[in-house]
Amino acid sequence: MTPALQAALSRRQVMIVGLVQAALPGYNLAICDGGWLDWNGQRFVSRDARFGSIQSVEDFTDGVGDEAPAGQLTLLPASTSAAVELSSPDFQGAALSFHFGAVDAMTGKLIDEPDLVFDGELDTTTLNEERGGRTLDMEFVSASERFFADNEGTRLSNAFHLETWPGETGMANVTDVAKRDYWGADKAPTGIGY
Repeated sequence: MTPALQAALSRRQVMIVGLVQAALPGYNLAICDGGWLDWNGQRFVSRDARFGSIQSVEDFTDGVGDEAPAGQLTLLPASTSAAVELSSPDFQGAALSFHFGAVDAMTGKLIDEPDLVFDGELDTTTLNEERGGRTLDMEFVSASERFFADNEGTRLSNAFHLETWPGETGMANVTDVAKRDYWGADKAPTGIGY
């Protein structure tokens, strides 16, 4: 606890606020868990006009073995089209962060810098239609999830090369790729069974 926060707690009424920020393509979603708050050049609101508000945030889980830390944010989307837009593949992988901060109840200002609780990215979404409303479950994962990406589908072929580097035609006329290349020798060593 910082000295500024300690001093504030001793003489003021303090509220704890949760801040969620998602850097979506073409839109910065900044939501807090009540009212509104200006921080870091951004206004955090409890209900975003385009995408809605937070219903709940699941506890974050630590990753073990081949799993990255992850969790779930449930939104009350402003409309079905907002839920569809948030489920766009373009939004998968968008940066997502969670902060907790202390606010002076009298002034409505942050007492100190909010603490970063989670820094990761959006993963998948699930739209739940229920009687009387809809919710959107947004799974998120730590940025370390990228370490688990494998390179399946990586091939020494013109098609894969163009997929990775569009317009680069260096492999367009490559032939005989099934031929073996021997490193450090003109031909296969004898007795190896090549």
